Amino acid sequence: MTEPGLGVQDRMDTILRKVRNVTTPLAGFGLVAAAYFIVAYAPEEAEQGIVQKIFYGHVASAWASYLSFFVTFAASALYLWKRDRAWDLLALSAAEVGVVFCTAVLVSGPFWGKPIWGTWWTWDARLTTTLILWLIYVGYLLLRPFAGEGERGARFAAVVGIVGFLDIPLIHLSVRWWRTLHPKPIVMNAQGPQLPPEMLTTLLVTLVAFTLLAASFIAIRAEIERLRDLAAMLRRRAQAREGSR
Repeated sequence: MTEPGLGVQDRMDTILRKVRNVTTPLAGFGLVAAAYFIVAYAPEEAEQGIVQKIFYGHVASAWASYLSFFVTFAASALYLWKRDRAWDLLALSAAEVGVVFCTAVLVSGPFWGKPIWGTWWTWDARLTTTLILWLIYVGYLLLRPFAGEGERGARFAAVVGIVGFLDIPLIHLSVRWWRTLHPKPIVMNAQGPQLPPEMLTTLLVTLVAFTLLAASFIAIRAEIERLRDLAAMLRRRAQAREGSR
């Protein structure tokens, strides 16, 4: 396994630092803009009323979780191929961020669904597959300390990170394959976006803001993991020097 601080890790540190420096302030501006568009610009939906405005954060959180889990998927595959610790740290960081956004999806959904469906939760196909996604990546995070440090634990986690991502296409297609309460896609469909211009603009602004936020969180979280890795390496070296005396 490549030692921390060498090769790929150095390049990744530089990239992550640049990503953090760019996305963090932009995410702040984007969230302020998204809040303005949601509250003041987007009209209330005729039938659902003001509760429909949860839709923007709900969909953007789902997108941010998918993006984060894709990073976990790609970084896990690269780790299994290259066996470089840098990819493992990136996969772990993205998985944690993905779980945060996926939690936001599962929490915001019932607040939107209760006034519309009359229930906080139903074992709808999309809701169930989203819950499964959340459980898979929570399991991914729990697996790491139990599987142990080092390459063995990282390999097990990488396999879970790859397999778990396969649930995302199932979530997207669930509303097409099965009868569900969840509305069918109104943006990504063959007929094109089926939203009024003001709502579509608000959704796009919110999606951009949450994308920047997810990128910022992943970069910051990866830097923290990198520092933890370096601290652990320094402790091992110090213990080795103490043991050799």
